[in-house]
Amino acid sequence: MLQRRKAIIFLIIASVLWSLGGLLIKLVNWNALAIAGMRSAVAALVLLVYVGRPNFHWSFDQIGGAVACALTMILFVLANKLTTAANAILLQYSAPIYVALFGAWFLGEKTNRLDWITIIFVIGGMTLFFLDDLTGGGWRGNICAIMSAISFAWLVLFLRKQKDGSPFESVLLGNLVAALAGLPFMFESMPDAKSWLGLLLLGVFQLGLSYIFYTAAIRHVSALEAILIPVLEPLLNPIWVLLLIGETPGWWAVGGGVMVLGAVTARGIFITRVKPVSALQ
Repeated sequence: MLQRRKAIIFLIIASVLWSLGGLLIKLVNWNALAIAGMRSAVAALVLLVYVGRPNFHWSFDQIGGAVACALTMILFVLANKLTTAANAILLQYSAPIYVALFGAWFLGEKTNRLDWITIIFVIGGMTLFFLDDLTGGGWRGNICAIMSAISFAWLVLFLRKQKDGSPFESVLLGNLVAALAGLPFMFESMPDAKSWLGLLLLGVFQLGLSYIFYTAAIRHVSALEAILIPVLEPLLNPIWVLLLIGETPGWWAVGGGVMVLGAVTARGIFITRVKPVSALQ
């Protein structure tokens, strides 16, 4: 039980760090794919310093997690380039549906009625949250965002599959692949000093440290919890904007945020009180 509570705290910390991406990216004046590549390159260095000596055994699960990780990062950047930020983040966080659909088959972690109710409330709350900003255009970006959601779901599933091993290396490999994919776009121009600051903050905190916490947490929570709790990420973005810029979110956003937080919190409390400890490990 103590490990699970610690894991939930780690997931919340990862979500907070991920949520800084929107503000930090604004500091960087560079090609989007170059930003994604350099961010991953910096993150890979952080991960290497942390792990010291990675254990690459090139198993199917390790490589699958790496591919899913790289695709998630690249597709999400493309989605933000081709459609609105609201469309991109909302469609990506449809990932819990794919985890619920594939989790029972891939991991043997069955999705119960409470899980589906939580997913419905989360998706509904996210829709309300971004209601004022949603658009019907940018279909290419919307497709990239949906594909990002699927790859994000598979990243969670592959990391959870390695709970008895080391899921960390999949994330490290994924960042290296994303860095290589962004490399050709880095030579079009060079970022200025402010942009380099943003890239360093993105790589070290928003991506590197966040995945250290995330991979440590995923061993002690279910795959669905590992995807539901991080929906805090898009909800925290307007809070940073409010605190740093003074922009107040609308009532739809407030209502949607309350719905999402309430659903995830209620599910966590119910499981903790009703299910035995052994079922949570």
